[in-house]
Amino acid sequence: MSMYFGRIGGTPPIVKNLIIINVLMFFALLGFQAAFSTDLNRILGLYYFKSPYFQPYQIVTHMFMHGSIGHIFFNMFALWMFGKVLEQVWGGKRFLIYYFVTGLGAVFLHMLVNHFEIASAMKEVAEAYKINDFDEQIVRQLVQSGDPLAHRVGVGLYVPTVGASGAVFGVLLAFGMLFPNTRLMLLFPPIPIKAKYFVIGYGVLELYLGITQSESNIAHFAHLGGMLFGFLLIKYWNYDRGNFY
Repeated sequence: MSMYFGRIGGTPPIVKNLIIINVLMFFALLGFQAAFSTDLNRILGLYYFKSPYFQPYQIVTHMFMHGSIGHIFFNMFALWMFGKVLEQVWGGKRFLIYYFVTGLGAVFLHMLVNHFEIASAMKEVAEAYKINDFDEQIVRQLVQSGDPLAHRVGVGLYVPTVGASGAVFGVLLAFGMLFPNTRLMLLFPPIPIKAKYFVIGYGVLELYLGITQSESNIAHFAHLGGMLFGFLLIKYWNYDRGNFY
């Protein structure tokens, strides 16, 4: 993460309200866990579309859920740090459209990659156990037995994805495109770097991690999806309306 506090004072309303909603949902998560032993992330988090737990509303609700204090802090800090400048430049309506388009774009790419990974893992399990009629109940039994081959399938089907990271990466991409030569101060290592190089480097890192660490608990391709759809939307706005910034 980098330190940049913007050139425009104050927090505009869309960014402020997005942060408030995310924080309230995090407190709701903690409250339901303490009072009812209910994990809201299991209800509002996003499951793979072939999972028995998938619900269409999760496509939106997962963007307001987070797994830990660190998770929500860094997402909201980045949203505040970069998003407030974008909202001041674009206005609230355009920023909100951009935020949700990148969030939904993150869902699309994440689901697409998950689909191919889970299909490949299911094929491996079916071949290993000579299963012809491969259904969800068999998968569940193999996962519960601790079968390592079925682990990836189990993660894809039974573990939800949560967080605003896809949209936040879209916001980061937009900042890098609109203010490419703005200098950011990195925390690790503590050196200044232009926004355009920071965004490119982050994108390359996410692609590398997405390919090499496909079984990690971080949705790297969701991050890339947010950046990809952000890039496409900005290019479309440029083409359609000229130099909007």
